[in-house]
Amino acid sequence: MTDFMNKKRSAENSGKTTKKVVGRPFKSGESGNPGGRPKDEVGPLARAHTGAAIKKLVFWMRSKNSRASVAAAMALLDRGWGKPAQQIESSSFDEIIEMMRKKYEF
Repeated sequence: MTDFMNKKRSAENSGKTTKKVVGRPFKSGESGNPGGRPKDEVGPLARAHTGAAIKKLVFWMRSKNSRASVAAAMALLDRGWGKPAQQIESSSFDEIIEMMRKKYEF
């Protein structure tokens, strides 16, 4: 190895490692986020354009472009009625639990 590589490797292994915190890093009654959750700034701005967005979706739903028409119709239905519930096909309760563990990593 070259001297450059040796110096780089020795710097990486200098023993200055960060200590991993185990357990609770904050004292009782102390918050890790004292300012709290940040305020939602984008939501209200987006909601202000709801009427225009729906008009645009209706415009595209009525268009002759079939792809745009179907996409706009689905978007309107999803927002107006909610997305349909997905059915889970499984032969056992254990398979459902395992599938949920993988999806939500618990």
